[in-house]
Amino acid sequence: MRKRSRTVRAPVRRTPRFGHSLGFDAGYGEGLRSGQDSFGTLFEGTSIIIPSFNQVDYLKQCIDSINDHTDLPYEIIVVDNASEDGTDKYLQRLGGQIRYRILERNRGFAGAVNIGMMMAKGNTILLLNNDTVVTDRWLNNMLDCINSDPTIGMVGPVTNYISGDQRIEVPYRNVAEMQGFAQAYNVQDRAKWQRTDRLTGFCLLFRRDLWERTGYLDEGYAVGNYEDDDYNIRVRLQGYSLVITRDTFIHHYGSVSMKALGERFMEVNDQNLQFYVEKWGNPHELVHRVKEMNRIHALESGGTEGLLPHGETIFFPQSVIVRGTRETLFWIENGIRRPIIGVIELPVVRLSQVDLRRWPIGEAIGSADAAARWHGYGHGGSVEGSEHALSMNGLTAVGADGSFYVVENGKRRRAASRATVEQWGLQLKPQAPLSADEISMLAEGFPIIAPVRVSAQL
Repeated sequence: MRKRSRTVRAPVRRTPRFGHSLGFDAGYGEGLRSGQDSFGTLFEGTSIIIPSFNQVDYLKQCIDSINDHTDLPYEIIVVDNASEDGTDKYLQRLGGQIRYRILERNRGFAGAVNIGMMMAKGNTILLLNNDTVVTDRWLNNMLDCINSDPTIGMVGPVTNYISGDQRIEVPYRNVAEMQGFAQAYNVQDRAKWQRTDRLTGFCLLFRRDLWERTGYLDEGYAVGNYEDDDYNIRVRLQGYSLVITRDTFIHHYGSVSMKALGERFMEVNDQNLQFYVEKWGNPHELVHRVKEMNRIHALESGGTEGLLPHGETIFFPQSVIVRGTRETLFWIENGIRRPIIGVIELPVVRLSQVDLRRWPIGEAIGSADAAARWHGYGHGGSVEGSEHALSMNGLTAVGADGSFYVVENGKRRRAASRATVEQWGLQLKPQAPLSADEISMLAEGFPIIAPVRVSAQL
């Protein structure tokens, strides 16, 4: 018989635990506890969010310029859209100098910014294109502007390359000469601040509380373009102003990532324009109408015009079913979200957690009760007769011009567009048998806008 071989293992040498080893373990443990305790805490500074895609050399210039020309507290958050040019290795080499996330796929400008906003810990948030170079006093001047008035929602600088009123003519011939020009230009001067109806997203500063009231960018805009116009409308609807800080200049190479699309650029741009038009219809008329309603209410109440309460949810319908990132469904009624107990077979609208949390939570409601209320039977009786319809929340009506209304608490609330109606599932709700005259006799309530499309993680 062959003898089975036996392996003899050397004894394991135990390394003595000297002072430096014990100190390392203690320090690591303390750092871990500190990180866990500070999770979710904010700091008095600005979170600079930079979405990136395949432009690592521009990204380096951008980050270097922030470090060289920013003397106020800030953090840099880079969200990379699955670049293939070594951006991931560059970010890893920076180590703890920045915070970053590398996505598994390209989620576009809106998707990357949304993740950055979710990561942000600053009391102010700044969206910045990766093809920008910032300058002396850039952040100081913009913060001075936004902190001067709580009704200023967002501010942005001027630059050499952009659409709209933020573009100025510049004398320099290259970036090497640019900083000298910017140093002379960026002299703080409040007289140069200009109210505007539109700010572009290449450099956009706002307070955290505005984000909490307004929510994320709409990811229905693929790749990029028009998501900033969309956000402008949502901010202005709440009563905020937009301001161009004309005492602040930064350099912009100009839509580098979008230009890299080549022949696809126009296709993407046209698709996003179509999405914008279908979502908003006539957004400027909508903003004007809300402003006029706010003015009339202030006159009647003896108060002053100001920001609308409850943030963007004031433009969401009642008597609908929503959910966040979890499976719990909520019935929305009278500004309260009520957890639904049981199974319900009705349209459910998914919202971000930021949107969902704006409604205070109330007591649970059974699925049968929620379904009855959704169908218009929740207050007893059938949906017959205009008098009964006026007392009902969530019933719908169509005006003579084809406009779609939701009847809530004796008021008519007009939907911004057909896309708004469909995204909330309002076309499936019972219609109140109201004539055009009866609709016009109802007091006007705030319009209804479409929910924002976000990924499942937000």
